Order: sequence, then structure tokens, then C-alpha cells
Amino acid sequence: MKYRSFKGEAVSEVGLGTWQLGSADWGNVDSDNAHAILQAYVDAGGNFIDTADVYGMGVSERFIGDFLKHTDKKLYVATKLGRRHDSPNGWPQNFTYDAIRRHVEDSLTHLGVDQLFLEQLHCIPTEELRKGEVFDHLRKLQSEGLIQHFGVSVETAEEAHICLTHSDVASLQIIFNLFRQHLADDFFSTAQQQGVALIARVPLASGLLTGKFNLDTTFGTTDHRNYNADGNAFNVGETFSGLPFKEGVKLAEEIENILPAGNLATQAIRWILDHPAITTVIPGATRPDQVQGNVAASALPALDAQTMQQLRTLYNNDILPRVRGAV
Repeated sequence: MKYRSFKGEAVSEVGLGTWQLGSADWGNVDSDNAHAILQAYVDAGGNFIDTADVYGMGVSERFIGDFLKHTDKKLYVATKLGRRHDSPNGWPQNFTYDAIRRHVEDSLTHLGVDQLFLEQLHCIPTEELRKGEVFDHLRKLQSEGLIQHFGVSVETAEEAHICLTHSDVASLQIIFNLFRQHLADDFFSTAQQQGVALIARVPLASGLLTGKFNLDTTFGTTDHRNYNADGNAFNVGETFSGLPFKEGVKLAEEIENILPAGNLATQAIRWILDHPAITTVIPGATRPDQVQGNVAASALPALDAQTMQQLRTLYNNDILPRVRGAV
């Protein structure tokens, strides 16, 4: 495992996303399997774990908190807030200081820590970012010692640019993968110049870039790849990176034909790591062996220039025109 700098801390360039842990949105992952996934990740040299208070309504955070009690490894846990539906401080009234503080305190309890390493706004409305009050709330919580750093998980390049006007934003979490390449042109250089960490989420496009799906693949009714395939529940970009499923399957095959032979998921993560502005990429896993395939990307050689250009040409000509939702 190789490491990159996050505000002076050495974090693993392959992180672990934990939406899958404790959430029916990906099928069911029980506590034993969650622990095995976390252990496999740490054993592979990983130390950066991303979660959110809304993943299983706190279940993912609790699984991680329990794991933290049983490991002596130094781990950097990033969580997110802003999308919980619980009343009276739930969506869309999540953005007052009192509501944000309550969500932070809940995450501290779930994780069993005194301070959050990184608290991120979780894909909140663009207008809230423009108003800027949420940043003041986070600054206050930072001054009180409840959070060490704060960042934002964004949906669009426009939102990223808004956040970059705040010099104390530590990180941006973005959808960045072989189906969403254009962000590298939009703001990567600015983020790098400002020392803002970039966290790449949805790196495998909800599994499309594993190469394991075919045109007949189906998903359970509680799986977001079923109920949100067309953006009926939340931003369509969070599911299959905004591509219609069957078109995504075909395009993944074209990508696989361009990449070096081997595990498609591993090569897809390697492509992300070949962008030096990226601090860490956070693929999820529902089994320990998937973790091993993901972290293997850190040991692969960089893709050559010809391969990178072929992938970009395919993106410009055949992928980007098919991506739905704001980018």
C-alpha cells in the first residue's frame, strides 16, 4: 500500500467506502462480515475509512466504532452529515448549527471517539453551499474541538468551485471514475494548488466497472441499483455514475478491452490513482476478497500514455454523451 498526504497525515491511497456496511442499499452485510471487511482492509495496509451518519442510519458508523475498539492501528475515519431524515433535525432542515452539532455528536457516539478526523457535508443543496452559513457552523465545531478537519462531498463541478472559495475546506469528495473523467479538467489543478485533498467516490460505478454484470443482471428491491437506477430516489449520478445500466455494461466491456489484462476493478482504480491530485479513492466492498482486489491497485504500475488517451477518447465520444444528471 502506498500513502499520500492529507493535511500532513499519511493516508492510504486506497481507502475503504462503507456505504455497504449496515445498509440494505447494497444488500445485507451483517456485523461479522463487516468486521471481516474492515480487518482485511487494515491487514492490507489501509488506514482511511469513509462512512456517513445516514448509512444504515448509524449502523455503518457503529460497525466502525466497534472495530476501532479492537484494533491498535492508527485509522483515519471520515464521516458525513446532512442527509438524515429524522425529525425535527432531518432533511431538509439539516443545516442550522444546532442540527449539525447534533449530527456530529451522534457520529462521535457511534464511532466512540472524542473528535472526528474529517466531517463532510453530504451532497447538500447547492444553495446551502452558496449561502455559506454551513461552513461557519463547521468552523465553530472545529474551534470547539469536535472535528479536526471539514470537507464537502459534492455532486457537480459547480459545487466544487463554490467550496474551493473557502480556504479552510480540507477536502472534496467527488464522483470520479472512468465513466466520469471530465472533473480532472475542471478543478483538479486548483485543488492541488490550494492543498485540498480529493477523495474519489463511486470509483467502480456501483459495480459496473467490476466486469461482473451482464445485460440480464438484476438487483433486489432494496438495492439502490434497482430503485435509483434512473434517479428516482436521489441523484442519478450516485448509481452507475448516471449511465443507463445496459449501456454501462456495454461500455465497461469496451473499457476492459483497452485496459491491460487483469482484474477490471483493480485496473479501474489504478486509472484513478494515476491522477496525482487524488489523495485517496474509496471503493466499497461486501466481501473481504473484494477488499484485496481493490487495494491491489496500489501496487500496479501506472497506465501508459497511449492507454490513457484511448480511455479519454472513448469517454469523450461514447460515454459522456450518455451520462445523465448534473455533472
